[in-house]
Amino acid sequence: MSLYTGIIEKYRDRLPVTADTPVISLNEGNTPLIELRNLPRLIKKKVRIFGKFEGLNPTGSFKDRGMTMAVTKAVEAGAKAIICASTGNTSAAAAAYAARAGIACFVLIPEGKIALGKLSQAMMHGSVVIQIRGNFDDGMRLVQELAKTTPVNIVNSINPYRLQGQKTIAFEIIEALGDAPDYHALPVGNAGNISAHWTGYSEAVCESTRACGFCSGKCSYHKSKMATQRPIMLGYQASGAAPILRGRPVENPETVATAIRIGNPVSWQLAVAAQQESGGWFDECTDQEILHVQKLLAQTEGIFCEPASAISLAGVLKDLELGKIGEGSTIVCTLTGHGLKDPDTAIAQSTKPVTVDAEHGAIERVIREYLPEG
Repeated sequence: MSLYTGIIEKYRDRLPVTADTPVISLNEGNTPLIELRNLPRLIKKKVRIFGKFEGLNPTGSFKDRGMTMAVTKAVEAGAKAIICASTGNTSAAAAAYAARAGIACFVLIPEGKIALGKLSQAMMHGSVVIQIRGNFDDGMRLVQELAKTTPVNIVNSINPYRLQGQKTIAFEIIEALGDAPDYHALPVGNAGNISAHWTGYSEAVCESTRACGFCSGKCSYHKSKMATQRPIMLGYQASGAAPILRGRPVENPETVATAIRIGNPVSWQLAVAAQQESGGWFDECTDQEILHVQKLLAQTEGIFCEPASAISLAGVLKDLELGKIGEGSTIVCTLTGHGLKDPDTAIAQSTKPVTVDAEHGAIERVIREYLPEG
């Protein structure tokens, strides 16, 4: 019997590890690429749309791909503690992988600005949770300062090993589709993920021994060409936290999509480079548009993602309507986290439970009221 054991073992020849590297894994990756069957018919567009549902990673988000690499390399270097600033998902992943490795974990989160599902994960895994009276950008500045004065290893996306792990999503998509899609859409918060995706796609088409700006610098990893093309990369930001769209940092970012409530992304320039090299674009969606598509996806396709995830599909639906994405295209949307990360937001926009007496007739009346016509 051959067990799947995570992205490092699967893509060892494409990652900066050796035979002696102590791999810290929770069997992350291998997430489903789900074709959306009902939405294209609903919007009357002849396209194929897929959701890469990263919410089915061990801690419920794409962060696990990067964290397995970051913590693995930290342990290899002898680190006894890691630290991160987080809007939620990074803290959950860091706490889990630190627990797996048997090292300490410190997470800085904005006080009162983190979804409870994510906070509960960080706490349950035993990390030291430090709430700051400030936002994510304040936390990011502080962890960089603290790494200079305390023996902790930063595992935010400024850690290059994070992006190395996250690039593996591109490999999985190519394997599932047989090639890269025409378009790939992502939420953009701290902006590391879009550049990590582009790195993966770039390495997948690379047959050269030259080092380019989007590879690991070890092109000897490229044993074979995996794809014939790279996709056009589309990045979407929430209107209340859209520094790339504004062309300047946003001092007090606000959006219901807490995972991308970031005003000054640390991977800003990498993201812009990926967008420009791919011929893609950035755009924005309002909170109303994000929540509408989160609910639409859940009720038409059965996929429950968190609000920040839904922005990738919300942006694609807008651009299909505007004709920016052509008919016949194959589109992948990264759904970065599970909807259970933020249950309060989901419950707030859902139909409330119907309460009746425990009696046959009362329940039958409810059933008949809600049965579809015909």
